[in-house]
Amino acid sequence: MPADPSFSPPCGPITGWRDGDVVRATGIPYATAARFQPPAPAPDWRETFTATTLSPACPQAPVPFLDDILGTRYGELPGSEDCQRLSVTMPGDLRDGERVPVMVWLHGGSYTSGSGDLAIFDPRALVAENRVIVVSVTYRLGLFGYLATGTGRPANLGLLDQLEAFRWVQRNISAFGGDPGNVTAFGQSAGGDAVAHLMATPEAPTLFRRAIIQSAPLGITRGRDKMSRAMGVAAEAVTEDTPAMDVVEIEGHVSQVARKFGLIAAMPFGTQYGHAPLPPESGIEAAWNATAAGIEVLIGHTSEEARMFLPRNPAVSRVSGIPVLGTAVVKAINWAGTEAVYGRAARRFARRHARAGGTAYRYLLSWAAPGNRYGAAHTVDLPLLFGDEQTWAGAGLLEGASWEDINVTGKELRALWARFASGDGLDDDGMIPGGLRYRRV
Repeated sequence: MPADPSFSPPCGPITGWRDGDVVRATGIPYATAARFQPPAPAPDWRETFTATTLSPACPQAPVPFLDDILGTRYGELPGSEDCQRLSVTMPGDLRDGERVPVMVWLHGGSYTSGSGDLAIFDPRALVAENRVIVVSVTYRLGLFGYLATGTGRPANLGLLDQLEAFRWVQRNISAFGGDPGNVTAFGQSAGGDAVAHLMATPEAPTLFRRAIIQSAPLGITRGRDKMSRAMGVAAEAVTEDTPAMDVVEIEGHVSQVARKFGLIAAMPFGTQYGHAPLPPESGIEAAWNATAAGIEVLIGHTSEEARMFLPRNPAVSRVSGIPVLGTAVVKAINWAGTEAVYGRAARRFARRHARAGGTAYRYLLSWAAPGNRYGAAHTVDLPLLFGDEQTWAGAGLLEGASWEDINVTGKELRALWARFASGDGLDDDGMIPGGLRYRRV
């Protein structure tokens, strides 16, 4: 048996494990924080850290409809408030002294669910096929990570966790064969939103050179102040001593308070402007413009984002049953929802970034499982990037497609993402047949 791979980064010695054609070092602490407190870098260690356990998830409630769509199961990873951990996946045959591009993954889940080491985010294929290193970050969610209160409890703690993770990467990743000068931040949904908002911090260009922003709900990130304040009042019931799963239960009640605020309540928790590390809402564009020249952006969404949410709406379900007319109405509702939450704001972000001196590419992903009721819905990019046939076997999103079909498009998408991340540059426009189009803005 080959010896377990060992590494000597500045944080302290680490042993990982071989997993077929990749090497992994999992569950590494990058920060530490008491409840409702900003994170501090995890203290360095002298004894060897055995990095063979997956990072725990931040405590969270089940999301049954997501489990049906993605084939996930609640409780796949144990929950812990001590969740500021990351996992490094690298090619199994890196040569001594070789430095490869690094991609840092921020998972989605409306800032209330998900975890970096879920099987549906396993970057093995992306790493093995494209000779990149992927760092998967787990961070605080919901009431633990994303809501200020009137009594001074800070907002954006999950965002501050993510900044600590990027600082850890800058300091330590070269010991794993990664190039700290060639880091790409990438994330989907809330993770894409987080990547975009990290770009508003002055430090961002020193932490990552490129950003891939997938299906970020940027259309509902403004005008949230009143809603966040109302939620903050409802959240005062939580103290430093409230048991973690009670906090999760109260989080559900706090989300209900948001419902009267319209479309923005589709994602009640999220980044809050005017709280560290973000500027006031009136200053967000200027903050983005200030870092634009230092970060290349690839931003886009799926062509039918809103179809993920439509089957849950009783009115839409009734209309969809009407012959001919039903299809047209559902199509119109999907288009309007996709544009309002994702499309318009992504185009605006890309144009502003280019005007401010940055390089920006826009993409539209249209791949869908044949005949599937979800079409090219929100999250359809995930099985193309991550996991394997076994991971996705129970996913409603993929019914009607063979793994061979999924993987043909997936391999091309993984290669495209890695080419952007490597800094080799993309053409001014390009496509994956039947799957994706992109162009430089």
